[in-house]
Amino acid sequence: MAYNFSPFKESLKAVEEHLKKEFTGIRTGRATPTLLDGIQVESYGARMPINQVANVMTEDARTLRITPWDMSVVKEIEKAITEANLGVSVGSDDKGVRVSFPELSGERRDSLIKIAKERLEDAKVTVRREREKVQSEIEAQEKAGEMSEDDKFKAKSEMQKFVEEANKALLETFEKKEKEIMN
Repeated sequence: MAYNFSPFKESLKAVEEHLKKEFTGIRTGRATPTLLDGIQVESYGARMPINQVANVMTEDARTLRITPWDMSVVKEIEKAITEANLGVSVGSDDKGVRVSFPELSGERRDSLIKIAKERLEDAKVTVRREREKVQSEIEAQEKAGEMSEDDKFKAKSEMQKFVEEANKALLETFEKKEKEIMN
């Protein structure tokens, strides 16, 4: 009986998606609205993400424009972004809030790449954990007589191909982010 790799493939895809999401939180010299996704604003007695109380648009390569639907939350948005400590300058005007991203220094770029490498390593560790789980399941199936020894070796070989593909995708994602940080 062949091993069902569907859950394994899904978990590998989830690891890759998680890494991409982690990388969107790493600020580069370029302004992107996703950098503000994790910031919560106090509005009408509740904490809400900025994108639920305002429009967030890219004004230029290093500036975001936040236009609240209710101008009474401008000060709260400004305060929330300042408290998030993103290393940006924040200012408000009659149209809303402007967030300016300064040019990254060489030292800051190096530290961002280091953070990205740590996140890549975490993702690789998760892939290894998933591989070990599948390996144990394959071994258990062989011991239980549900799989022949040949099938076990085929399954392990197939599993290794999936792991290599996943690691290659993770590395490509990292290299893309590294290039983004350096530019």
